[in-house]
This record gives sequence, structure tokens and C-alpha cells, in this order.
Amino acid sequence: MSATPRDERTWSGPSAQQRQAILRRTRTVAVVGASDKPSRASYFVSTYLLSTSPYEVWFVNPNVREILGRPVYSSLAELPGVPDLVDVFRRHDDLPAVLEETLALDEGVQTLWLQLGLWHEGVARRAEAAGLDVVMDRCLKIEHARFHGGLHLAGFDTGVIDSRRRRD
Repeated sequence: MSATPRDERTWSGPSAQQRQAILRRTRTVAVVGASDKPSRASYFVSTYLLSTSPYEVWFVNPNVREILGRPVYSSLAELPGVPDLVDVFRRHDDLPAVLEETLALDEGVQTLWLQLGLWHEGVARRAEAAGLDVVMDRCLKIEHARFHGGLHLAGFDTGVIDSRRRRD
């Protein structure tokens, strides 16, 4: 099964204001599919979340023991608590299983967040029916930076909040 082409998408996700509210209420994030390889998007996002966000971040990957000096858990069920937000870096075909694992947790998960390039309307509809907020095809790092004044053209925090380009 392949990803849904953009012109065939019918599900509508939360607005920018709703995404901002999701990020404001979030305290704990589980990064499913976290990687210890610096070239991977999940590593870059994890580095950002640990250094810039107020979130407690837990990593989930059955093949890795440590990322950025922190323990990695084999599954969501092994986490030290129930995350508010499950941030997913997995293949499209793995998304239904990730949703099942998320729903198997005790009450507490509020949001299923599928990273850039991930879109699965069936998963989104099932997650919403279970009471979860769902965000698809958006980067948690980019959205957090966007709402907290740290988004630069290259995706890095420049430390300068200004609408004019800097002249050297």
C-alpha cells in the first residue's frame, strides 16, 4: 500500500491555531522510529526537541539502546509513562500497527502526529474516533519553531525575530 497522493486526500487536519493549542498542552512526547543516526530526520527533530522545547522526550525503537545519551524503549508499552503526543517516523505500511500500539496504552495519549510525508486517512479516522487529535504530513520541530519564534528559512533558530532580511 502506498501513500495517498495529495490530490486524493479528503481528510482535513487541525488548523494552525489548533496545532498551536496541541503543542501548548503537550508535556511528554514519544518519538516512534527514533534513530541514532545524525543524518535521519528523527535524530534532527529529537535534538531540537531536547534542546529547545519544554517537552520530556522518550525514544521508541526496538533496534537501538541509546540516543543522545538517553535510553530507548522497544515499544510504547515500555515507556516510563503515557505520552501526551506520539510523534511517528515510520513507513506508511507500519502506521496501522503504530496506532494499535498507541490505542493499547492507558488513557492519556492525546495526539497522534505523523511526520512529513506520512499520510494515512484510515489511521487518522480511527484515531479520531478513539478521541485522539491527529496531525499528518507535518514536522513537529517545524511547527514548534513556527509558533515559538524560532523558524528560519533553513529551519534553524537564528535568535533574531525580525521581518527584514539581515544585511551583512
